[in-house]
Amino acid sequence: MLTLDLGRQTFGDNINVNNVLSRAEVNELLNSWVKNDRLLLHMNQVGYLMRQWALEQEGLSEDEAWKWEMAGLLHDADWDQWPDQHCRLIIEELEKRAVDPEIIHAIASHGPLYFGVEPVSRMDKMLYALDELSGLVHAYSLMRPERYAGMELKGVKKRLKEKSFAANVSRDDIQDACERAFLQLDDLIQFIIKHQGNVN
Repeated sequence: MLTLDLGRQTFGDNINVNNVLSRAEVNELLNSWVKNDRLLLHMNQVGYLMRQWALEQEGLSEDEAWKWEMAGLLHDADWDQWPDQHCRLIIEELEKRAVDPEIIHAIASHGPLYFGVEPVSRMDKMLYALDELSGLVHAYSLMRPERYAGMELKGVKKRLKEKSFAANVSRDDIQDACERAFLQLDDLIQFIIKHQGNVN
């Protein structure tokens, strides 16, 4: 396993609270850093799920939901070209751009076992929870001629139990993330099934 521990727990500067990038700036960064279309799709899916969760489940405003979406869109931005510096480079880039530290911390904590940063806020915990499970549900959709249409909870759970299916998806991380966020796995799967098919 790569040593990706970030070696710190605080990110950004509190003077930058509420500072965000525009959608155009996010897209420009993604187009520059991410060449892998499958990874780009994953990041767009997680960004959309974060936005919908913020609006529907947390009752947040559009401005706050954009912060959540930004965290989802950018969480893997440096993985494609610089996997040995994953998380470190995107964090440094966002710190240079004076982005809200809440967004940066969510990205830094989306894999506590790997990056050594504990998810604290609701945004942190939901990015951690949605990331891995989103990937597994998408992998399952690719097996189905109708993709997300008619997808059922039991089908996803069956694949979740098959360790050889989407083997790079950590079942332990999914369980840990749900426990930290006080979420029922079934509810999270249903939420992803409902929304993720809207991103392609």
